[in-house]
Amino acid sequence: MQSLRIVSLLPSATEIVCALGLESSLVGRSHECDFPHGVERLPVCTSPKVGGRDTREIHMSVSAILQHDISVYSVDGALLRELAPTHVITQVQCEVCAVSLKDVEAAIADWSGIAAPKIVALNPQSLDDVFDDMRHVGRALNVDAEPLITSMKSRMRPRIATIEWLEPLMTAGNWMPTLIDLAGAIDVLGKPGEHSPWITWDDLASADPDIIVVLPCGFTIDQTKRDWHYLASNPMWSSLRAVRNRKVFITDGNQYFNRPGPRLVESLEILREIIRGDRDAGIGWQRCDD
Repeated sequence: MQSLRIVSLLPSATEIVCALGLESSLVGRSHECDFPHGVERLPVCTSPKVGGRDTREIHMSVSAILQHDISVYSVDGALLRELAPTHVITQVQCEVCAVSLKDVEAAIADWSGIAAPKIVALNPQSLDDVFDDMRHVGRALNVDAEPLITSMKSRMRPRIATIEWLEPLMTAGNWMPTLIDLAGAIDVLGKPGEHSPWITWDDLASADPDIIVVLPCGFTIDQTKRDWHYLASNPMWSSLRAVRNRKVFITDGNQYFNRPGPRLVESLEILREIIRGDRDAGIGWQRCDD
């Protein structure tokens, strides 16, 4: 089986290839590919034709070039041929922002005696398109992109489960799912505008959230700690993703969250602090290591 030899002519594509675990298969890059650290060792296959020191001058330079040329970039066809890539990754989204599909096709048009590379062209217009392009790259390179996409989505909008009562288990409904959405996360168990439902341990395990926020109705943090054994002693507790990753938080459900009044703003701020994950405690909340 032929080994992969990838030339990426797009900075975002270079990052995708590396995130998919194929950095060692890269053999060339564009002049703009500068991340992750180490890709600068690769041969540079492109160069800009654009001049100018500020936005106005750059715009004027681009406009002047496009009056008599089809591209504002040069692709080193001789170097590209020498590198003998199996795949070249480029884009069709913007012919000014990066090397385009037409640039690459022109650079390899006269190749003979050597197998032409497979061209993978990306064209993201939305965030979903970005994920689809990652899948496209993964399929072309025979790598599963779904773990990378899942990880990104979890970091962008982590999946949160709330526990409003410890024994038996209840998750928060009513206004809480909306607060979680405003905080930039996804409530995996509660539904906005519906009463807080009782749940089973199987429900919690099936949801397997990235973050668990414990906010028993009317309980302070100390009262919740007193009854913590109802959670920690359950055989399913230690298997939950949030528990394994130290993403379980105790909050003051009495002062926040469960009072539908002005301090729901503070409750939202607590959720945002928890999601950011840059410290272990704040006013009205703390991380639980149990």
